[in-house]
Amino acid sequence: MSERRFYIDPSRCIGCNACVQACAECDTHAGVSMIHLETIQRGDTVQTTPVICMHCDEPACAAVCPADAIKRTADGVVQSSLKPRCIGCTNCVFACPFGVPKYDAAIDQMMKCDMCYDRTSVGKKPMCATVCPSQALFYGTPEEIAERQGSPINAFVFGERTITTKVSLMVPAGTRQLTVRPDAVVRKTDLLNNTRTDR
Repeated sequence: MSERRFYIDPSRCIGCNACVQACAECDTHAGVSMIHLETIQRGDTVQTTPVICMHCDEPACAAVCPADAIKRTADGVVQSSLKPRCIGCTNCVFACPFGVPKYDAAIDQMMKCDMCYDRTSVGKKPMCATVCPSQALFYGTPEEIAERQGSPINAFVFGERTITTKVSLMVPAGTRQLTVRPDAVVRKTDLLNNTRTDR
């Protein structure tokens, strides 16, 4: 059987916040959730989608960190910033094309999803994927995901740059890459908060 991977299927998200709560309760997260839900207005309806680190093959957050506090493991997981190396400069917050890192002023540190590395590195599912009732967050093999509707992609086009990631997004069948419109990019000013709102 193939190696298990992380998949996000926004069409399955029901906005229950189970993933957010489970992340906060993870033993190594000290009560802080490293995942949050975004609300997207689509015509007359509202859609929620979980936002987790996409674990880029060439992570911009790590590249701009002057303290070398963000590491990428040999198996492709981009770790959250490490104390005491993290100096709270927020370079990573502004560099991430997916709007994932959050600055927590209470501890003067950047926080983000680390794919529950303490669990996934020993073959267990991330906490969020364990509790998601609709499997909007799914940790499994390509063979398992092939049984679902849609196709997984891990290539995202931002202008002239294509970013590939360890985490895949489920999209309509036949889609090979996702082009992100400039007006759809998360406003960076929304990411730099003095307090976290997703606790």
